[in-house]
Amino acid sequence: MILFDFHHHNRENTYGIYNLEPKEIVTEKKFSVGIHPKDIDENWEENFEKIKEISLLPNCVAIGECGLDGLISLNENLQKEVFEKHILWANQIKKPVIIHCVKRFSEIIPFQKTAKIPLVIHGFNKKKTIADEMLRHGFYLSFGKSVLHSLSLQSILKEFPLEKIFLETDDANFNIEELYQKTAEIKGISIENLHNKILKNLESLPIKI
Repeated sequence: MILFDFHHHNRENTYGIYNLEPKEIVTEKKFSVGIHPKDIDENWEENFEKIKEISLLPNCVAIGECGLDGLISLNENLQKEVFEKHILWANQIKKPVIIHCVKRFSEIIPFQKTAKIPLVIHGFNKKKTIADEMLRHGFYLSFGKSVLHSLSLQSILKEFPLEKIFLETDDANFNIEELYQKTAEIKGISIENLHNKILKNLESLPIKI
């Protein structure tokens, strides 16, 4: 069984959502595109116009990754401005947003009021209180490699609703099957059932695969 990889950086991956860098050649596979906080510079407005153009392609299924990062030196207000531009554009073209968030979860929440499309926090590996807060505000969470070795994250995943999760490799070098196996074990269901649930979640975004 080929398993869906919600967010990845591997151009060879045939079944998932590839994180396209704005300056890359566009892939024929399903992809997302956006300006990562670390890539925001003085040319961001020009770069964003290019992203808008690329995002209209039918195989672009999401906007991002984009968001807020508390570990970089870039001005936070500028980060918020760029992030909001992504959400407003996503509203227009009716595509979900894949969010990069580091140490800025409380600042991310208000953007839910602006969004008219689903918001997905990718690579979630924080504590239960943050997971609960994200759930209360309607966010989806995508989990990655950290699930394989973090007992606290496994505990969060066990309680988190299946209807609100995705699984991803991100930029880590490991097999997505390992993550599905561990998650299925945590949830007490078969890998096939888990995969079907995730495909159903994609439909709710909605993303056609």
